[in-house]
Amino acid sequence: MTNPSVLSVASAVPPHRVSQDEAKEFANALFSETHRDLGRLMPLFDNVAVEGRNFCVPYEWFERDHTFPERNALYVEHALDLSEKAARRALDKAGAAPENVGALFFVSTTGISTPSVDSYLLPRLGLSEHARRVPVWGLGCSAGAGGLALATDRARLYPDKLVLLVAVELSGLTFQRNDLSKANLVSTALFADGAAAVVVGEGDGPELLGASTVTWRGTENVMGWEVVETGLKVQLSKSVPNVVRERVRDDLARAAADLGLDLADLRHFVLHPGGAKVLDAFEEVLGLSHGALVHPRSVLREHGNMSSATVLFILERFLESGEYVPGDLGVLSAMGPGFSAEHVFFAC
Repeated sequence: MTNPSVLSVASAVPPHRVSQDEAKEFANALFSETHRDLGRLMPLFDNVAVEGRNFCVPYEWFERDHTFPERNALYVEHALDLSEKAARRALDKAGAAPENVGALFFVSTTGISTPSVDSYLLPRLGLSEHARRVPVWGLGCSAGAGGLALATDRARLYPDKLVLLVAVELSGLTFQRNDLSKANLVSTALFADGAAAVVVGEGDGPELLGASTVTWRGTENVMGWEVVETGLKVQLSKSVPNVVRERVRDDLARAAADLGLDLADLRHFVLHPGGAKVLDAFEEVLGLSHGALVHPRSVLREHGNMSSATVLFILERFLESGEYVPGDLGVLSAMGPGFSAEHVFFAC
């Protein structure tokens, strides 16, 4: 049984651009009446190392209250449009005919739809009505890596058909104006909207060697949603960098060994940037120089944290850079609610 490859990766962002200075000004006005120590907290807008982000709604939308149904209707509309753009670009880059796609994996955690958004994508993209649909909800930031792992398994079992993975997150639509917590302030500084798509199958591209997942016990409260009347309210702990320092290296070493690989042989790290401090922690535990994670840092700087789609943006940028030689080993990793980590190993 041969290993499938990444045949293409493509991304898409919505049209409304917000600079970090604009976001900082907005947050300062919103939180100033309730946070006496706001002056101490505001530097986080600079420390997260984000310069700007894109959203599916204009800046003014965030200045008003919105109901959950209103938010979710916008999610379905814009998730579908953005997913279609990313998917079409990925299929075009791979030179893939829609009828050759045997399965569509769709990952997202920032809205709800039944039927799921992937069902609307089938006719839009011209995919077969018999294509296997696999919607995945709830993995959050780790879903891009987890979805790629699932797509790899499918492509390995059915090598005669391509697999299309689509990740879309509209984190901006979850913003809660009346949530004056520090977690919401961090989210205002960090999260954004975006979509990415990957075509997996037999052909030229990085070979997908295998994957691993772990869900650490006692960490369920690190990240997630609280469902409130107005939608999805962010739950976010400051302990994520500590989780990286305490657990990730050992887990990566174990996962590599399970595939007959040595962690020391990995040359490329396509890592989800939960934030600048998370990337600092990754560089520390992996023995990399500060700033070595160039592509994760550049995507974070230009696009913010787009949850599941972010690591696929980084994969796209890595592949376009050409900064590798045949045979180089690497890993694509992301962490998310659970608290979990997903790793996908590849050979260039």
